[in-house]
Amino acid sequence: MTSDTQTELIVDATDHGPASVPELEDILDIVDDLIVHIHESKTMPLSSNVLVDRETFLSKLETLRASLPDELRAARWMVREREAFISRTNEKAREIVDAARGEAEDLVAESRIVAEAVEEANILVRRAEGDARRLRLEAEDDIEARLSKMEHLLADLTAQVQASRAEFHTARPRPPEVPV
Repeated sequence: MTSDTQTELIVDATDHGPASVPELEDILDIVDDLIVHIHESKTMPLSSNVLVDRETFLSKLETLRASLPDELRAARWMVREREAFISRTNEKAREIVDAARGEAEDLVAESRIVAEAVEEANILVRRAEGDARRLRLEAEDDIEARLSKMEHLLADLTAQVQASRAEFHTARPRPPEVPV
């Protein structure tokens, strides 16, 4: 099974690699091909390891990676963007609060409307804080919903991978003896 252009790789059948969320129809075919490839590979004596064709196996894994849904790639982007969005939202809130305080100081400067100015400034500050809180909560709710969707997709894929692995690890009947 070895040649100059073909490299063999020992794969431990008990290895548990990371799971990802593929598009089911295309990806399940690739996973099935990989399972068949491992089933058809030679078994190492006295172990559960098998010899597989590295190029074929890596090619199928690269195809699997290329077939991952955009939601998985977007999830990592969303986590980074969440922090940036919260930071921008907090900055906007600080600007609104600072603007409200500046306006309040201007109103206080006019002595005949001091009481009215203080009340107006407090209203603006509370409104700005409420707007900032609302924006932050809306952003967190949106991100939570998207992450929940991603979690369900990951859970579905994990269940499918576990089922495939369980099927992979089930005992197969011994092949019939070939007369010599």
